[in-house]
Amino acid sequence: MDAFELLAVWLNSRKIQQQSEHTLSAYARDVTDFLHFCQRKKLDLNQIEASDLREYLSEKVEYQKLASSSLQRMLSSIRQFMQWVEQQDYIVQNPSKDFQLKRQPRALPGLLDVETILQILEQPAPEKPVEQQLWLRDKAMLELLYSSGLRLAELQALRVHDLDFERLLLRVTGKGDKTRVVPFGEKAKTSLQQWFKVYAIWVGHVIRATDPIFISQRGGALTPRQIENRVKAQAQRAGVNADLHPHLLRHCFASHLLASSGDLRGIQEMLGHSNLNTTQIYTHLDFEHLAQSYDRAHPRAQK
Repeated sequence: MDAFELLAVWLNSRKIQQQSEHTLSAYARDVTDFLHFCQRKKLDLNQIEASDLREYLSEKVEYQKLASSSLQRMLSSIRQFMQWVEQQDYIVQNPSKDFQLKRQPRALPGLLDVETILQILEQPAPEKPVEQQLWLRDKAMLELLYSSGLRLAELQALRVHDLDFERLLLRVTGKGDKTRVVPFGEKAKTSLQQWFKVYAIWVGHVIRATDPIFISQRGGALTPRQIENRVKAQAQRAGVNADLHPHLLRHCFASHLLASSGDLRGIQEMLGHSNLNTTQIYTHLDFEHLAQSYDRAHPRAQK
């Protein structure tokens, strides 16, 4: 098979793994463009070297003025395709494996675009059964962090009774022990339900209402440091070259939702900012209206 036929097989395997159409389209666009570059240079897959990859990305900067985030996305698509080709024994060496872009001066707060977030959330599960279970837990954490804009300490403190699956609402205890209610999306709901199946196997009994939502394989609540490490590890596994941490996902939540909805006041409520004086459960904000606004606007609210 030639490179383009291999690409078609790879994309089909990702489709079977229920990768979203949005992500598949980005993969197809990025890798096809790179393969056309290789075709112009008369390179087959086994002849590609890191220098060719660097030349390709340099052209993108010079002629298309692509931003660093776009280059990272393209590199991630190419890296995942080449990794699969290597696993299928079509190439001996993967030139993209240890390839890194030169670090750019970091803009604050260093937001990730929606495509990059989806690349992390919709990456395929690992092959090993134990790692698959860890991924289901980590995916549920990532979905909630991005779906509801939680602080790290808020996620870590969540208990099973804080979840309302029927109304897709989550009770959160924030700074100063102030409680607020925030919506979460269908994607987060599905991920949590899949995680709870693994959870029950790990603990060996029916999950109790007072149990922490996120635990280690030994059954204890995850520590903040463990959560940070798992978030970072899953970003790296997805091929995203970014220092992903829970607070960055909170920033992305607010930025992406504001860009879609324009509802600054509602987002302030959901974030639980300290300048709000009253407990959020009893606030003047209509949570039914807020949930509807969220469902319309947030990219992970719908199935």
